[in-house]
Amino acid sequence: MVLSAGTLEGRWLRGEDLSGWLAGRAGAGSFRVDRIPFAELDGWSFERDTGNLVHRSGRFFSVEGLRVAVDRGPILQWQQPIIRQPEVGILGILVKEFDGVLHFLMQAKMEPGNPNLVQLSPTVQATRSNYTKVHKGADVKYLDYFIDSRRGRVLADVMQSEHGAWFFRKSNRNMVVEAYGHVPLDEDFCWLTLGQIGELLRRDNVVNMDARTVLACAPTTYRETGALHSDMELLSWFTGERSWRQIHVQRMPLAEVTSWVRGESTIDHVPERYFRVMAVSVQAGNREVASWTQPLFEPTERGVAAFVVRRFEGVPHLLVHARLEGGFLDTVELGPTVQCTPEYYAHLPLEDRPPFLDLVLGAASGQIAYEAVHAEEGGRFYHAESRYLVIEADEAQAPTKPPSGFLWVTPGQLNSLVQHGRYVNVQARSLLACFNTNAIRL
Repeated sequence: MVLSAGTLEGRWLRGEDLSGWLAGRAGAGSFRVDRIPFAELDGWSFERDTGNLVHRSGRFFSVEGLRVAVDRGPILQWQQPIIRQPEVGILGILVKEFDGVLHFLMQAKMEPGNPNLVQLSPTVQATRSNYTKVHKGADVKYLDYFIDSRRGRVLADVMQSEHGAWFFRKSNRNMVVEAYGHVPLDEDFCWLTLGQIGELLRRDNVVNMDARTVLACAPTTYRETGALHSDMELLSWFTGERSWRQIHVQRMPLAEVTSWVRGESTIDHVPERYFRVMAVSVQAGNREVASWTQPLFEPTERGVAAFVVRRFEGVPHLLVHARLEGGFLDTVELGPTVQCTPEYYAHLPLEDRPPFLDLVLGAASGQIAYEAVHAEEGGRFYHAESRYLVIEADEAQAPTKPPSGFLWVTPGQLNSLVQHGRYVNVQARSLLACFNTNAIRL
């Protein structure tokens, strides 16, 4: 089955009703998130020997240290806190046809790190610790459809990475499953068409990161008449980037990480840059567990993730970047043209700024094909937002033969690559979801 984003009206909710439904679900719950000192974390503590921040169950995740050395760039080595969560979670969207139109079962889900708390999430968004009920909470709704093959037909199933700058080799299983038979509808869930989701992706902080990555993996057909590079040329280039780039990564005790200082409530970089580790107390009446405490990573500034786009022989092409990140399992993954936090480069010489950053930040309004602010993973990051953009450019701004590490690919080629695990990073997948749902129309 190939998914189509053409239908803007669903059987269950009209487009104009979506905002009201989401607001209603947010208002129906009792949600609260408060900053707390580390001493008030329940079940979490700093290990005596390593200083790592761990949970007493030995599950969920831990905050450890990471030492990274790379072969090129303005900063060749650094140390940092990193989230280590070796278990694989499930991110899954259930789909079903109504009146000849495929609908997606989406959830209004609260995450403690979301700027607006409640966003549209996949049908299932759960770590292994969640769905095996380490927290002794309620069952994860609709989970059976993704672990019992008798309940539905798998349309997509691929292992994908998460943020390589903040997670150490973290992966989730991204799934789309077509349900068999009647599906009971819980009050925090709704059926939406792909076109309706695309309209919501044009708005700030509505569709969460986990939903975006699953939507990127959905099987989609692009009507493209050609590409600047053949599929084999693209794969060969990508394999070459993976083979010759060099990175050395080593886990280390959090207590030994240099340039980071632990206080009563935060672990901060000195000088204050990048992100901090903090702790929160959470109340959420509609979650599997009604209250808990946990650490979160809090960025100090908003990020930017942007594709530069050009047309070759009338076919839109995206400029991808083979990115090296400390937390990736494989050496590089394909990211957007620009993926950074501009303020972090303010202290560096102009020649050390990321390529194409000035093009993206200085784009005229007529060049901006897409712009929205989306939150990153709200279960681990606090108010982590990125400005997602698609910028139209010309030969003078983005040449046909780009700098080393960059290549022009079509949206269809990128969609084919995302069917493979760990080829396309989470920021690029967020933008690809916007293409798959027609939120971005070139």
